[in-house]
Amino acid sequence: DFEEFLLANSFGEIALNYLKECFINKKSPELSIHNKVLNLFKMYLIVGGMPEAIKIFVESKNIFRVKEAQQNIQNYYGADASKYDKEHKLKIKRIYDMVPSNIENKVKRIQYKKIENIDDVRYTKYIDEFDYLISSGIVLDTKAITEPKFPLIQSSSKNLIKLYMNDVGIFTNVLYQTNINAVLEDKGVNLGAVYETVVAQELICHNHKLYYYDRKKIGEVDYLIDDYNNLSVVPIEVKSGKDYMNFKALTKIIDETNYRINYGYVLNNDSEIKQIDKIIYMPIYFIMFL
Repeated sequence: DFEEFLLANSFGEIALNYLKECFINKKSPELSIHNKVLNLFKMYLIVGGMPEAIKIFVESKNIFRVKEAQQNIQNYYGADASKYDKEHKLKIKRIYDMVPSNIENKVKRIQYKKIENIDDVRYTKYIDEFDYLISSGIVLDTKAITEPKFPLIQSSSKNLIKLYMNDVGIFTNVLYQTNINAVLEDKGVNLGAVYETVVAQELICHNHKLYYYDRKKIGEVDYLIDDYNNLSVVPIEVKSGKDYMNFKALTKIIDETNYRINYGYVLNNDSEIKQIDKIIYMPIYFIMFL
C-alpha cells in the first residue's frame, strides 16, 4: 500500500507520524511536506504496489524496467485461468480486457451485453468468470447499494458492479505506458479513473469491502465503507481536479437524517484539511490512514 511505498523509499517514520497526527487532528500538513508526499503519491500511481515493480523501482529507479514487469504481470493475468476450458478462458480474458475502458467511461459499471455482444444477458451467465477474476484478486469489485445504511451488505446488488484493476501501476501502464509525465505533470489528462483505482486498492489493503452508491435522481458516490465503531457508513468522494467541491449526491445522502451518516470524505490534491458541516476535505494520500 502507499504507506509501505513511502517507507520503501526512505520516507522517515517521524515524518509519517507527523502525517498521522495531521490526519487524526484534521490539521493541514506543512506545504513543503504536502508537496513531497503528493509527488511520491503520483510516483506510486506509476509504480503501483506489486513487489517486483517496487523492488525494481527502489533499486534502479528505472521506469522502463518497472513497466516491463507490470506488462508481464498483466499478460499473465489475461492468460491464466488454468481450471477452466478454452471457452471460459476467452470470456475471462474479454472481461479483464474490458476493465480499463469501463473505468474510463461515464457509466463505469459492467455492461454484460458488451462481453459477447449479446442483448438481454444477465450477470448469472458469467458468474464463473466473475467469480474467478474477483476471488483470485485479479480485479477488485465494487457493488452497488440502494440504501447507504449500515451494514452495507444488506442493500448491495451483485448484478450492478464496477471492476477495478487490482494494481494502479498496471492500470497507468495500460493508459500511458512509459509516458510518466501524463501522471506527474497533469498535462491535460483526467486522472479521475486512476485516483478511483488507487483508492479502491488502498481500501482493499485495509480490509474494507467496496461499495458505491448510484441512484438516477440523486447521483453517484464513489465509495461507501462500513463504520463498525459507530454502526454507520462513511461515504468517500474522489476528486483529481481543481473542482473538488463540485458534487451533489454526497451532500444529499449526508443530509438525509434517515441514513444517520456522521461524516464523509472528499479526497483531492489540495494541501488543506478542512471540515464544512459533515464533509471533511483532505489530500488524496491520507487514504492510507483510513
